[in-house]
Amino acid sequence: MRIPNLGETELLVPLHDGMFEKPMWDTFLKRLKLAAECDDASLLIRAADSASIIQLTAAPGAAPVGLRNFLAASSMREGRVYSLAELLESAEEPQPDPARKMLESNGIAHMRAVRLSDPGGLNAWLALSSREAIPPSASALLSALVPHMRVALRVLARMEDERARASMTAGAFSHIDFGWIAVDRRCHVVDMDEQAERFLSRTGALKQGPYGRLTPSAPAIDRELTALVKEFADQPEARPRAVNLSQDPWIDILVSPVRVASLSAGGKAVAVVYFRGDQSSSADRCQQLVDVFKLTQSEARFAWSLAQGISIADAAEKHGLTIESARQYSKKIYAKTGARGQVDFMRRVLTSVVALTVH
Repeated sequence: MRIPNLGETELLVPLHDGMFEKPMWDTFLKRLKLAAECDDASLLIRAADSASIIQLTAAPGAAPVGLRNFLAASSMREGRVYSLAELLESAEEPQPDPARKMLESNGIAHMRAVRLSDPGGLNAWLALSSREAIPPSASALLSALVPHMRVALRVLARMEDERARASMTAGAFSHIDFGWIAVDRRCHVVDMDEQAERFLSRTGALKQGPYGRLTPSAPAIDRELTALVKEFADQPEARPRAVNLSQDPWIDILVSPVRVASLSAGGKAVAVVYFRGDQSSSADRCQQLVDVFKLTQSEARFAWSLAQGISIADAAEKHGLTIESARQYSKKIYAKTGARGQVDFMRRVLTSVVALTVH
């Protein structure tokens, strides 16, 4: 196996770390420019199914737009280093003179460039450009960097995939408002996740009051939460308790003693308040049940009550129905949703897009 020389080694670390820099690959491109003894080192990246190209440069100011268009239009074989003369021959422009004049107007009389691609569709061009002749060693240097650049692009592509997935997941969780808040024995907030910060700024059912105290809007629930937190401070092994804050929109919390060291906030927190909230009203959710499961409006209203865990008898009373009528409603709802009972119906609703959709 060939061992990289010192010059390559000095470039490899910033190459693989470059995607974490701002701007990306800044150190790598500046070192490459010095090593290749040229005026500029540029990296151009185009994502799959995208017409736009990210253009990074080691030279002061922005790299010329003409260079981006010129390289993107060239028929370059992946992994092969090209000189300017070869690039002009491979350009789609039938006459090379306009392209040459455009490059010369941007101070580019000599060039070495290579195109790289990732199986996921990511394309990149690494180019060295200069007014004066570029030494032959620059071509060898680009060739040596090709396999390392491929790895860096592969990592970048996977990072972008994971970032997209994480964004979708975060978006889904933001729709159902799930998060946690750690409190001390006096119910003062000592830590929370980002979802909780957004939730507290938006809801009226739970607030961070004066001196940072977590305060439910209902006085009875405030007293209940305060008592639970004090109990957990004295009895860390006590069982968690669930409390409903609001029914429309539905918001409930689970108050638990701190049992995860990372949530203890340096030993200050004695309890964690996990919440699951809903940004949509019951009317919105009923319409979503109509759309997803093809229920009638009256069935949807009754179904949403069942989805909250209310018994059929209580749901009948809430909607002014007899027990027999309520049972007939539930049978029709289960038949349309394919549920085998109320528990299975709740699972189907809470794992469907109804739990995520926000109007």
